[in-house]
Amino acid sequence: MATIKQEDLIQSVADALQYISYYHPVDYITNLAKAYEREASPAAKDAIAQILINSRMCAEGHRPICQDTGIVTVFLKIGMDVRWDAELTVEEMVNEGVRRAYLHPDNVLRASILADPAGARKNTRDNTPAVVNVQLVKGGEVEIIVAAKGGGSEAKSKFAMLNPSDSIIDWVLKTVPTMGAGWCPPGMLGIGIGGTAEKAMLMAKEALMEPIDIQDVIERGPQNKLEEMRIELYKKVNDLGIGAQGLGGLTTVLDIKILDYPTHAANLPIAMIPNCAATRHAHFVLDGSGPVALDPPSLKDWPELTYDTSSARRVDLDTVTREEVATWKPGEVLLLNGKLLTGRDAAHKRMTDMLNRGEKLPVDFTNRFIYYVGPVDPVREEVVGPAGPTTATRMDQFTRQMLEQTGLLGMVGKAERGPAAIEAIRDNRAVYLMAVGGAAYLVSKAIKASRVLAFEDLGMEAIYEFEVADMPVTVAVDAKGTSVHQTGPKEWQARIQAASLGGVPILA
Repeated sequence: MATIKQEDLIQSVADALQYISYYHPVDYITNLAKAYEREASPAAKDAIAQILINSRMCAEGHRPICQDTGIVTVFLKIGMDVRWDAELTVEEMVNEGVRRAYLHPDNVLRASILADPAGARKNTRDNTPAVVNVQLVKGGEVEIIVAAKGGGSEAKSKFAMLNPSDSIIDWVLKTVPTMGAGWCPPGMLGIGIGGTAEKAMLMAKEALMEPIDIQDVIERGPQNKLEEMRIELYKKVNDLGIGAQGLGGLTTVLDIKILDYPTHAANLPIAMIPNCAATRHAHFVLDGSGPVALDPPSLKDWPELTYDTSSARRVDLDTVTREEVATWKPGEVLLLNGKLLTGRDAAHKRMTDMLNRGEKLPVDFTNRFIYYVGPVDPVREEVVGPAGPTTATRMDQFTRQMLEQTGLLGMVGKAERGPAAIEAIRDNRAVYLMAVGGAAYLVSKAIKASRVLAFEDLGMEAIYEFEVADMPVTVAVDAKGTSVHQTGPKEWQARIQAASLGGVPILA
C-alpha cells in the first residue's frame, strides 16, 4: 500500500495549478485549430485566431492564459488502502497547494476568491479555499484532477428539474442561447443527467474534465444512447450559429460531454455547465513515490499564426470625439491607442453610490473609455499581467448612469450587452467595444504603461489608467444601438440552415 506524504500532495497540486495556468490541454488546441480552419465567419475566425495566438504566447512565456485564473476545484479519488504521512487534512493540504501556486513569484496568479460572499465579500488574497470533492475507492493510490474554473463561464451554469417525459435535447437547445457569450465560446458543455439536484451539477462539472473526442465518436459511430445524444447536441448547438465569442459562426462548441446517474421516478434533474476558452484541468496520480511533475506539451501542437491588423482602423483615445465614434460600424475591428481607464463591478458600485450622494468622482470620465478588466499582477519587466476583459453584462445596471452623469464615451468588455445597456448606449450616442475573452496575455502586450488612479484598496478592481498601443477590439454595439451579438448569430444560423437545406456552401 502507498504512503502519501503531505508535502507530495501539496507540491503536486501547486505545480499542476501553475501548469494549467499557461498550458492549454493539447486536445483543446488541436480541435480549436481545426475549428479555425473550418470557420467561414470573419469575426469568429479573428476571435479564434486571437485565442490560439494568446495560447502559444502563454505556453512560451509561462503566464496565465486568462486574467481570471479561476476558482480551484479538485476531485480526489482516494484508495482505501492509502496511508497518510500528514498532519493536515486532505482539504488543508489542497488549500496549501493552491496558496503556493497563486503566490508563486515567477507567475503570480490573480486572487479572485471572496470570503463572506453575502456580506463583506473580502478577498482572501491567495485564492483559497478550493472546492474539494473526495471519493473513497478501492486501491492504494490517489487520483487527482485539478481544475481552475473562470467566473464568467461558471456564471452561465444552468439547472432544471424536468418532468420525466420532457425532452433533454429541447431543454439544452432552448437554454444555450440564454447563456449569451460570457462563457467565451468556443468551449465545451458538460451535462449531468439524473441523481439529485446536487449530483447532477457535480456530474456536469466532472464531465468537463474529460478529453475532447467528439470527432472520433462521430467517425466510429455512437455506441450507446449518451453518445447518440452527444452527437445530436453537438450538431444542433453548432447549428444555432452563436459562434466564437457570440459573434456568429460555425463553431460554438468543440464537444458535448454527458454523465448520468439513476434518479427518482418522479424526477429528471439536468445540469449544464460550460467550459470557457481557457479550459484548465490536469490529471495525475500519487502512488507514494513522490510529487508529480507534469510533462510540458510540445509547441509543435500549436499552430503558428500572426495577427493581421492591416485592415483595422486606428483610434486615438486621447482625441476621439463623439462624432468620430458615430462613424464606427458594427463588427469593425479597431486598434486602440492612448489612455484607457479601467473599472469593473466593485468600482462601478462605489462610483454610482458616490454619484447618488452628489459627490465628485476621483476620476474625470469626460470623453473617455473604460475597460472592464481585473488584471493579473505584473512580474519581472511587465507593465501589467494578463489583462483580458470581464463579462460586460454585469455592468449593465450601471451603464445609463455612467453615460449620462460622467460624460463617458465608450466601454470595452467581453461578450454581449443586455437590452437596457444597449438602449442607454443608443440614447447617449456612445459605443461598446468587445475584446476577446481568452486572449488576456495577447491584450496585455498592447499595454505600455499602467498606474492606479483611484480605489487602490480594491486591488485588481481598482481604477487604473492604461497606456495602450494597437489594442485590438471589435465594435459590438455602435452609436445607433446595433449589436453584433444579436445580428451575427441570427445571420449565421440562417446561413447554416440554408446550406443544410439547399446543399450550398457557406461563404464568408
